[in-house]
Amino acid sequence: MVSTQTPICNFNTPAFDFELMGVDGQLHTLESCKGEKGLLVMFICNHCPYVKAIIDRIIRDTAKLKEMGLNTVAIMSNNPDEYKDDSFANMQKISEEMSFPFPYLIDETQEIARAYGAVCTPDFFGYNANLELQYRGRLDASRKESAAKDVKRDLFDAMSQVIKTNQGPLDQIPSMGCSIKWY
Repeated sequence: MVSTQTPICNFNTPAFDFELMGVDGQLHTLESCKGEKGLLVMFICNHCPYVKAIIDRIIRDTAKLKEMGLNTVAIMSNNPDEYKDDSFANMQKISEEMSFPFPYLIDETQEIARAYGAVCTPDFFGYNANLELQYRGRLDASRKESAAKDVKRDLFDAMSQVIKTNQGPLDQIPSMGCSIKWY
């Protein structure tokens, strides 16, 4: 497993459209996923220890952001032949077991991950109401283990700012995670 950091935020880059199958058996698009105040697009997977360490916090923060008008979508772009835990069946299982408050989509061709420039799991792309990129940072100080419970909530605070002002913070700390497993 290779550890990778995300690049800095390229402010105002427009979100890329997609049409991907969700674990709910429905096709989801950028338009169907966006919220009134914006959209958080995150690239995650089932096997990554970085994602496992924060998945409860992701669920907590995305549920709260949804109440504030900002939706979230999770996309799994890994090659499931390399990691069986990332199969579509396991995506369905994890989503149901953890009661994901967001659509969980499979990017079988990895076309969407490439379009977004995703490099690792987790990789967060926070968009404002105009679907312009405002955040490309970490969830919090967690790595392969969860950080302390009272740690600063970087992503939640940044996206709360986006909801209020349509602009993200200038200072952002990159996310770190396992490299995407390309075909």
